[in-house]
Amino acid sequence: MTHETPFRSPGWLRQDALGALSFHRAQSIDTHFGGYIAQVSDRDGAVYDSRTKHLVPTARFVFAFSLGSLMDGPVWCEPAAEHGLSYLRNVAYDEERDGYAWTFAGRDVTDDTRSTYGHAFVLLAYATATRAGIGDVEHRIEETFDILDERFWEDEYGAFASNRTAEWDPAEPEYRGQNANMHSTEALLAAYEATGEERYLDRAVTVAETIARDKPDEADGLLCEHFTADWEVDWEYNRDRKADLFRPWGYQPGHMLEWAKLLVRLHHHDGADWYLDRAERFFEASVTDGWDDERGGFYYTIDRDGSPIVDAKYTWTLEEGLGAAARLATTTGDDRYWEWYDTIYGYLQAHATNHSLGIRYERLTPDGEVHPTIDETPKVKSGYHHVNACYEVLESLDAL
Repeated sequence: MTHETPFRSPGWLRQDALGALSFHRAQSIDTHFGGYIAQVSDRDGAVYDSRTKHLVPTARFVFAFSLGSLMDGPVWCEPAAEHGLSYLRNVAYDEERDGYAWTFAGRDVTDDTRSTYGHAFVLLAYATATRAGIGDVEHRIEETFDILDERFWEDEYGAFASNRTAEWDPAEPEYRGQNANMHSTEALLAAYEATGEERYLDRAVTVAETIARDKPDEADGLLCEHFTADWEVDWEYNRDRKADLFRPWGYQPGHMLEWAKLLVRLHHHDGADWYLDRAERFFEASVTDGWDDERGGFYYTIDRDGSPIVDAKYTWTLEEGLGAAARLATTTGDDRYWEWYDTIYGYLQAHATNHSLGIRYERLTPDGEVHPTIDETPKVKSGYHHVNACYEVLESLDAL
């Protein structure tokens, strides 16, 4: 393939990813409490909270540094990942009651909720470290899958339930969500790719059939975010809080792009006809209704009629667009996906990249300026989407 833009060059992609990892190696590895510091300014790299720890960025850092090793990055990628594996096992894991706590102050648990979303990222961390040959944690893959299977799985519905308490009682008995299931699918694919065990792929297929095929077919054909306890689409959940950072009302282009990427990966492993069709549908909706034609960038959320709801620009959505576009381009042979890839990467470089630090600004205004609350929300940052996007494209190009 000729590279019409530098953004498709394997050298460019490695440099982009390893630049972000180099920044986080210097700023985010916590040698006092262990684990990582995820409260780092996108503007100047300053640490604004060195004590608060969170399960998800801990697992995400392990994942990102493991990807660095898989990209033939510097030798420090391995100990940087092992640093987080130690925190996961020695601090976050509850030996007595099983499972992983949610947040910490230093090494003290401050919220012992058992999160579906959090356990999915722990599984992703162990699986990716195993693929990279880091930490001798392959046995933790099965252990973490068993927690998800025994504590969260709802076989009747073919999906994972929402959060539990430390005693494993339902923490949100009336809520079910697609986001945790999407990341569980990501983690299950990683577990399958690390071990070759079919049960992980089988479970990923089941979740995808429920969340990305059946539930959209019961609604508008697009990815629904929120459900009732019996897995009916809940059109009222957070209707009065449409700008909620983690559970907004409406459709999220970023999540449709993430699923598009995952569905192409499932297509390569499983081969069912519906994966590519649905991936293309999700991508088309994201770029047709979710892309701001006047100012560039993806809207955070769109309404059922395709109109924007929250028009702030979150960088993670752009990065998921890169992976989805590259996966679809190399699988379908349709150059239109490469055109979108170049458009998205161009916007990232022009608006969302802190070129002096090698990292992204997590949030932009609708006009593509750095958002004034950049160091307030989100409060945890790990470079997860940034590094993963580069890896997804490299893998799509078969450049690993």
